[in-house]
Amino acid sequence: MLESMTGYGSAESVESGVRTLVELRSVNNRFAEISVKLPRQLLSFELEVREMIRAHFQRGKIAAFIQIQLDDAQPIPVSINTAKVKAYKELLDTLNREAGFGTPVLLEHLLRFPEIFDNGTTSLDQVDQHWPFVKNLLQEAIERLKAMRRREGEELSIDFRGRIAEIENTLKLITLLAADNLEAVRTRLAAKVEAVAGKDLVYSRDRLEMELVLAADKLDITEELTRFASHNKFFIEELQNDESGTGRKLNFLLQEQLREANTIASKSQNAEISQKIVQIKEDLEKIREQLQNIE
Repeated sequence: MLESMTGYGSAESVESGVRTLVELRSVNNRFAEISVKLPRQLLSFELEVREMIRAHFQRGKIAAFIQIQLDDAQPIPVSINTAKVKAYKELLDTLNREAGFGTPVLLEHLLRFPEIFDNGTTSLDQVDQHWPFVKNLLQEAIERLKAMRRREGEELSIDFRGRIAEIENTLKLITLLAADNLEAVRTRLAAKVEAVAGKDLVYSRDRLEMELVLAADKLDITEELTRFASHNKFFIEELQNDESGTGRKLNFLLQEQLREANTIASKSQNAEISQKIVQIKEDLEKIREQLQNIE
């Protein structure tokens, strides 16, 4: 199954009051080029992030972006420490008696001691403790990116199959034209020899027949058509290959297809065949452009 090098994958969630966003963007590239942008709290995990991405992608320019921030939408888990409230209350009552103020202890007096509240808000400086959670999000984003690249690869595969089918149909027409073309060339060459030789010139007809056969053989494109059909067959089979490096193999087959097309065009002396080859090369060029985006 083909996999494109273009895609996007993201994952986002909230854990312990911290919102985490992971984004992966991928475009085509000859090799695997990975860039990572992390918050300072996760810089120590950069190598692990790169290795996780590299384990799933062989080619492509992939940009990874991870963002963490406190989630303002989440309620702040604040509670009252009753033990401390009682302790401060008793302390103030004792101070009040010893000083002889006779003033009762009020709430506003206790509020001067922030220690009576337990604040459970997560600190970003301790977010490295949430790395396992971030790691799971990264894996989820990788899977989504891979799924998108595969979907685009499937679309490209459909396009390739359609173009190869068109090329096959055109090659069948060229095969028919080539059969008639050989006989036409042979007749034309024989007529030219007869015209040059004239009635009074003596020549060996056996030698003439041999030269005509040699000339016709140079114009024969049967082998090229056979090899071209073989390349088309392997191209379609490679579209089903799940192994890595499919893009490189398809590029190699495409070069061979272009080589056969150029040879057919140079050997053929039929204008209609030449026009058909131009159509084939246009399809091959469109395939070549799309192949640049295949992993």
